Amino acid sequence: MQPQLTPKQQRFLDYLQREIAKSGLCPSLRQAAADLGVSHAAIAQMLRALEEKGYVKREGRYSRKVYLLNRTREASALQRGREIPIIGRVTAGLPMYAQAEWDGSIVLDAAVYRSQNIFALRVKGDSMKDAGILSDDLAICEPRQFAQNNEIVVALINSEEATVKRFFLHDDHIELRPENTDYAPMRYGFGEVLIQGKVIGIHRGPEGIK
Repeated sequence: MQPQLTPKQQRFLDYLQREIAKSGLCPSLRQAAADLGVSHAAIAQMLRALEEKGYVKREGRYSRKVYLLNRTREASALQRGREIPIIGRVTAGLPMYAQAEWDGSIVLDAAVYRSQNIFALRVKGDSMKDAGILSDDLAICEPRQFAQNNEIVVALINSEEATVKRFFLHDDHIELRPENTDYAPMRYGFGEVLIQGKVIGIHRGPEGIK
């Protein structure tokens, strides 16, 4: 249970919550002092008190970046957004972080998706529906150039076509297996498939929301 706040500290916390809800950003100490009609020193003191009581966290001792904390002392949902690119086309060598490859972006919870350089790829077709991956879903992917058997991956076939399938390595070929009995598994030579990422989550598209 978090320690109780004084009326002044509660007023300051309410102010921070309102301002962060509006813009996603924490106001500067100078701005907070002006808005609340108190001194800069008073704001700094209240900020230290909120930090000591577990209501906020600063990124560093002298950082202006302040995070509101929830009851588990993690950054609140208001400040956990993380923007990642939706990739319109996957090509060999993972050049997907170039702006030209973006087909929009999506904001995810940074507390859930912690991996570096993750990207989203829009799924086309119903070949993975039995794995709960539907057409127009966004597959959230961690960049990878290798895969373990049974992992769902983004694979680039013959440097042209990207597909989301379950991966299996055999002695003489690579199998990309759909999760839909209407589709047959696909066999490729080792030089025909480049792994581009592992699917680590799904953001439901409009078909799954109906």
